[in-house]
Amino acid sequence: MIQPQIAIDGERSRIYDHIARHVLERGWCAIADVLPPELCQSLFLEAAVQARGEDFRPAGVGRQDEHRINRFVRRDQIQWLEGTTPAQQQWLGWMDGLRLHLNRQLFLGLFGFESHFARYPVGAFYRKHVDAFRGDANRVLSTVLYLNPDWSTEDGGTLVLYDGDDGSGEQRELGRFLPVFNSLVVFLSEEFPHEVLPTRRERYSIAGWFRINTSSEQRADPAR
Repeated sequence: MIQPQIAIDGERSRIYDHIARHVLERGWCAIADVLPPELCQSLFLEAAVQARGEDFRPAGVGRQDEHRINRFVRRDQIQWLEGTTPAQQQWLGWMDGLRLHLNRQLFLGLFGFESHFARYPVGAFYRKHVDAFRGDANRVLSTVLYLNPDWSTEDGGTLVLYDGDDGSGEQRELGRFLPVFNSLVVFLSEEFPHEVLPTRRERYSIAGWFRINTSSEQRADPAR
C-alpha cells in the first residue's frame, strides 16, 4: 500500500536541490531512484493495465488545430494523467513540490504541470525533436520518469539528448539514458533536441512539462 508521505523531507529536498543545481549549471539533469519504489511500481502497473484496456491512443505532433498523427516521426501511444488515482495524485504532488522548489531557487515562474503515460510498443521510436520552439510555446521544462523494471541495454528505447544548434548545423550528443525504473530526466524544453531510439521491448514512461501561464483575454492556457 502506498503511504501518504512520498519521501522523508530531507531526502526529497536533496533530490530537488540536485535537479535545481544541474538545471542551473547545464540546463538538464538525469537522476536515479527519485520516487519511493512502491509509488513508481504502482504507476507502472497503472500504465500497463490501461494499455491492456486500450485506453492509450496514438501520439501525434503539434497542438490543437495543428495536431496530427505522423508515424514517420513517432510511434508511441499516450494517456493523459488527470490525478484520478492515489498514485497519480502522489506523482502530481511530488512534481508540484519540485515546481515550487525550482521557482524559489531559479525564479523560473513555472505555473503548472501536465503529464501523460507513454507506451512504446516493440519497434516504436520518436525521431529527433524539441518540445517547445523559441518564443512560440509555454513549455519551459520537460521531464521524463521511467517505469520499466529490469531494463537492459539490449532492450533499446534509449533517450538521446543533444545540445542546441550553434549555427553550424551541428548538434553534439550530450548523453544517452536507458529508460530504467525510477529514473528521471529533466531538461529545458526549448534548448535540447532529443530522440527515443527504437525499442525492442514494451517501454513505459511518464512524460511531463512545466509551463508558464500565457493566458489572455483571447486565449485560455493551458489548452491541449
